[in-house]
Amino acid sequence: MRVIICENYEEISKKAADIVASQVILKPDCVLGLATGSTPIGLYDNLVEKNKNGEIDFSNVTTFNLDEYYPLAPDNDQSYRYFMNTHLFDRINIDKARTHVPNGLAADPEAEGKAYDEMIAAHGGIDLQVLGIGQNGHIAFNEPDDNLVAGTHLTGLTENTIEANSRFFESIDDVPRKALTMGMGSIMKARKIILLANGKSKAAVIKEMMNDNVTTSIPATLLKCHPDVIILCDKEAAGM
Repeated sequence: MRVIICENYEEISKKAADIVASQVILKPDCVLGLATGSTPIGLYDNLVEKNKNGEIDFSNVTTFNLDEYYPLAPDNDQSYRYFMNTHLFDRINIDKARTHVPNGLAADPEAEGKAYDEMIAAHGGIDLQVLGIGQNGHIAFNEPDDNLVAGTHLTGLTENTIEANSRFFESIDDVPRKALTMGMGSIMKARKIILLANGKSKAAVIKEMMNDNVTTSIPATLLKCHPDVIILCDKEAAGM
């Protein structure tokens, strides 16, 4: 695990974009795992700029997103499909048919999760996975628990996560209580992982990432078992 401490959020976003761009340049038909939330927005803005400047071409890239609220329609402006279209897909030369987000209206969530993992495997697996991290150490929507589910699955959200995500909704009551999410097993299969973290609110969990403990009570610590992880954080998240 490598840690790169950046001066600020802008530097995190730029360095993350450089890593993703390098992956696309080296393997034009690569498979990217993508994240939502406020943290990767700067990364996506930088990728859009690189695409407009002709530095990178997304025409043969395939993407798989980590998660989606359940039940929520893809055209709902709070869905992660809508988020990805708004912040990235509608702004670059990617084939929308190559972009995948779990179906937030799946009649059978268990079958949807299994099919999603099978589709990732059919594409050869994820070359580079982008991650954010929750204040409680959750990755995607893998919340702290005694046991974690390996594959993509339907899960309930903790009050901590619901409260943190309520800033995107008109009211906390509007925040969905469930989500379809890649499991930690699915995430760990990615060949390379970059994790982005900024701000004082992430300092405690980033500190936990730096010790030797691995625990399901802080799901992000499982990333210590992966052979190729880069953490990009600012000085505040690093506790400096």
